Amino acid sequence: MADKQKVLIVDDDENIAELISLYLIKECYETRIEHDGEAALRAFREFRPNIILLDLMLPGIDGYQVCREIRRDSNCPIIMLSAKGEVFDKVLGLELGADDYMIKPFDAKELVARVKAVLRRYHQTKAPAPQAQKQSESVEYPGLSINLTNYSVIYDGRQVDMPPKELELLYFLASHPNQVFTREQLLDHIWGYEYAGDTRTVDVHIKRLREKIKDSGSWAISTVWGVGYKFDLRRN
Repeated sequence: MADKQKVLIVDDDENIAELISLYLIKECYETRIEHDGEAALRAFREFRPNIILLDLMLPGIDGYQVCREIRRDSNCPIIMLSAKGEVFDKVLGLELGADDYMIKPFDAKELVARVKAVLRRYHQTKAPAPQAQKQSESVEYPGLSINLTNYSVIYDGRQVDMPPKELELLYFLASHPNQVFTREQLLDHIWGYEYAGDTRTVDVHIKRLREKIKDSGSWAISTVWGVGYKFDLRRN
């Protein structure tokens, strides 16, 4: 029998945390609950969860800082939970590396569905490609190599660490050079039809890619104003 997938629930509201845990246990997940940021970081190292449900308003170290600390050495999926519904808060959470963002109050069944969707996408990016597909799972340009088979990006001779969806987005654009995609199309291809976020998610991930990978003389991640984005091959 396969091991249960483990969910770390971090929320200072004991009632909410217990309710989430009950729903997840019913779906055969193993859960652990913590109520503050420091305990969450300890639990992350000890419990080794497959996914983290992270409230932002925590005593001591807040959820944003917890996310920063985890993202320094792990791509473990994180869904942020918050009563803050402003665009700024969502964008900040995504910039720090969260995989999804849910606003309180939320339906527990929807949260379980989000957990399943995020884990499914994460494992798909980690799964080894069949031998026959390996050639099509990588693209190369001068100074840039993107490989989904071993989940790596080499830029300017060095490996660049990326969360799963950043790499998926870069690979998708680079494997369709000079083709313009709207934000809605990118959401559908990378996050899937079941993703309930908005198009600003794409903008945030493009910004993070540009911080890690600078345009070269032969290619660039270009904005097509009023439309979307493309991987632009430049003619010298």
